[in-house]
Amino acid sequence: MNNSLPFNKYAFLTTHNAFAIEGEPSHTGVPRFTVNNQEHSITQQLNNGVRALMLDTYDFDGDVWLCHSFKGQCHDVTAFEPAIDTLKEIEAFLSANTNEIVTIILEDYVESPNGLTKVFSDAGLKKYWFPLASMPKNGENWPLVSDLVAKNQRLVVFTSKKGKEQSEGIAYQWNYMVENQSAFVSFLLISHGYCIMCEHLSLNERRSTAALACVFYLTLVGYKASVPYFTVLLLLNYFISFYVIFHHISQNLLVLREQLSIIENEDVRAMHDAVYKKYIMFK
Repeated sequence: MNNSLPFNKYAFLTTHNAFAIEGEPSHTGVPRFTVNNQEHSITQQLNNGVRALMLDTYDFDGDVWLCHSFKGQCHDVTAFEPAIDTLKEIEAFLSANTNEIVTIILEDYVESPNGLTKVFSDAGLKKYWFPLASMPKNGENWPLVSDLVAKNQRLVVFTSKKGKEQSEGIAYQWNYMVENQSAFVSFLLISHGYCIMCEHLSLNERRSTAALACVFYLTLVGYKASVPYFTVLLLLNYFISFYVIFHHISQNLLVLREQLSIIENEDVRAMHDAVYKKYIMFK
């Protein structure tokens, strides 16, 4: 495969809640009561072509654990395994596959000082670490994949905690990433009182999303209360909301078309099929 492009020019398979594996035995002695997302072990996922893993890290039982939990707290019934077990699987894969790069994206609830640094060190992964100081700023291109491999900087780690850049030298993900958005879901969640993570939105985007959601909610209340003219306002809100939705979808389609073009040029059939399915879904 061509490895002469910058790292950020490649599309690769990522697993959400990669640790939440069906059939994973309980490590706490208590039956687990939470949601599973994967059917294969971390090693199997990596061997099947996954190159980015999304992991949820928590302080639990005096250590760092992977949990599929809520409100930033890990419990016996939501804990999967100590993070070091998963990280050692990643280390074994990198050791056996010297041309491969793995990205880890942490939904991070660890508060213990240097807790992540310690667990990554204990797992033997620091020798592969792509340093924060080398990460490009302001949307610039990343190093070539061939250069990352040559320097053995084959592990890229991001955290959801902004302060970890200063305290542990781990990249804060929204300084280096963007995420496709679907606005209508945000409107509905906010209007019904749910709290959603918006760390990746700019201040203006947060304000406009909250304002539109409030208008939508108040209009809906007025309509249900049979206040005159609120039917017209409700319809107007729906038109605005759907315009925003389709605007976001069109942006997503443009990105997916670009990814498909790159993948077709590289002739990566499995990745092409995955992205094409997503493209059809958006269409």
